[in-house]
Amino acid sequence: MRSVETVLALVAMATVVATFAKRLRVPAPSLLVVAGVVVGLLPGVPAVQVTPEIVSLVVLPPLLFAAGEELPWRDLRTVWRPVSILSVGLVLASAVAVGLVVVAITPMSLGVGLVLGAVLASTDPVAVTALGRRLSLPPRLQALVQAESLFNDATSLLVFRVAVSITVVGGAVSWGRTALDVVVLAVGGALAGAVVAVGVAVVRRRTEDPVLESVISLLTPYAAFVLAESVHTSGVTAVVVASVVLGTLAPRLTGAQGRLQQGAVYETVIFLLESVVFALIGLQLPALIREQTATGVMWPLYALAVTVTLLLVRVLWVFPLSALQQRRSGASRPSWQVPAVVSWAGARGVVPLAAALTIPATLPYRELVLLLTIAVIVITLVVQGFTLAPLVRRAGVALTPADVRTEEIMARRSLAQAGLGHLDDLADLEAAPTVVVEGLRRSWLARLHRIETDIESTEDSMSATYRTVRRSLLAVERDELHRLFGVGRISDATRRRIQRTLDLEDAGLEER
Repeated sequence: MRSVETVLALVAMATVVATFAKRLRVPAPSLLVVAGVVVGLLPGVPAVQVTPEIVSLVVLPPLLFAAGEELPWRDLRTVWRPVSILSVGLVLASAVAVGLVVVAITPMSLGVGLVLGAVLASTDPVAVTALGRRLSLPPRLQALVQAESLFNDATSLLVFRVAVSITVVGGAVSWGRTALDVVVLAVGGALAGAVVAVGVAVVRRRTEDPVLESVISLLTPYAAFVLAESVHTSGVTAVVVASVVLGTLAPRLTGAQGRLQQGAVYETVIFLLESVVFALIGLQLPALIREQTATGVMWPLYALAVTVTLLLVRVLWVFPLSALQQRRSGASRPSWQVPAVVSWAGARGVVPLAAALTIPATLPYRELVLLLTIAVIVITLVVQGFTLAPLVRRAGVALTPADVRTEEIMARRSLAQAGLGHLDDLADLEAAPTVVVEGLRRSWLARLHRIETDIESTEDSMSATYRTVRRSLLAVERDELHRLFGVGRISDATRRRIQRTLDLEDAGLEER
């Protein structure tokens, strides 16, 4: 019962915090972590213990799947080379650097330091995606930071398993065995994810019920994760591969009703899971601090040193790589803006937490490793989360609202012209009655006129007036719909169907 009360309290707190985050224009994950820490410091608040199964199996798969679905295959192909270098080289360099720093300043051994370094070496796709949603980054830059955070977990997990094996079991490193582990984890996980994606695509192609499609979509990340883990491969890689494949195929698998249903359901689920997990991260920190403070450990110094090490290694890795790429592309003088944003977009989050919770109890200094992991997660989410948007604005790499609006208007105009061209073809072939074609032509010409008005009007007054008048018409129709239902002339089912149609049209006006 206490667990249910805790979850409900976290959801309620997250709803309030998310509301204030939107009003304050700050990232919700960062504010949720701060709120969790504050609540955890209040007297009388019970200590929260999170089991590995809750994070790894319940929370992580759908969050990874949602992050992967937002990564277009077209953009991923353009950044695969730097992503490969960052996902392997930077992870290894970060793990080794943290291990050396831990040996130098803490009582922990090199093996334990490598375990901590492997846990924190990879950026977190959930945190990076959540922080990046509110930033209008160019497609290539967004794809780079998001793809790196999605694909560097296999390397981090491999280093983590090797470090745990050396430290806990006391085994020697076998390069042949390590190479085999790379193949099994990465390639095996990718194959498992591809198998699940193909199977789900076949099922969804034959499903027309939006509710069933939503259920299948919610079950997909769990199916990929469980299948991969059951054959001892990377469940994280399987979920990422399945999400990218299905995200690419989604327009051909789902109809309009299914997309609307899935969008509403998934946004709600992701909000709840992100809210709970980021709040839990903040709540866990005070209890761990009290335990370590009693032993006299200088954990704040350790956490700060590890965080600075991760940031310095990332900067020293990203800037030379960016300069080399810019020189190859013919740039006369390397710019700092893009590498600065990439370097600062390396927040840690749910994936490091899931890995830290699976550390065996026999590992020396396990509680200190868990405390440092959560402390570094909190520091990066707060510091980088609150300062990433100002850095993006200072660097000038974000798309301006005018750029976004111009691209959208161009697309809408192209769509309207394509529709008019299709009507001309229907009229030439006499494939539809003339009255139908002409009626639709007038409607599409009016749509094209509104788009052209958006382009020509710098003040957007005509477009705003059109939306205002049209929304007032929808309000009149809603009032009439409620009147008809109130006097008993229509059933509740009819009222709900028409209400949904009016709401969809109103939502379309809001998006525009």
